[in-house]
Amino acid sequence: MHSYTRAESRERAKLFRRGLRQSLADCVDPDIRRKIERIDKSAAERGALELAALHRVQAEARHDLAAAKATERTAPRADKATARQARKAAEERVRLAERAVNKAERG
Repeated sequence: MHSYTRAESRERAKLFRRGLRQSLADCVDPDIRRKIERIDKSAAERGALELAALHRVQAEARHDLAAAKATERTAPRADKATARQARKAAEERVRLAERAVNKAERG
């Protein structure tokens, strides 16, 4: 996964266009490739960190859901409605976390 900043995206696009024009003339400057690779490397590192953070959020959400389910099962009748709402909120957090992880892993 890559996570480009706006500045990196602009710079990479500019370098790509410059490299494309140079490749048509068959004289590509190696500095362009190095700069693009440097941008790609930093974006890949940032993306890996963000993906790891998303996995941590997903694991915490699943843990919270398990705790909410246990609380709902053991709650007295008077507290069942509150516990059910808490479980449903925890399930929604898990769904959102899973969607974010899947989106990040797809690209």
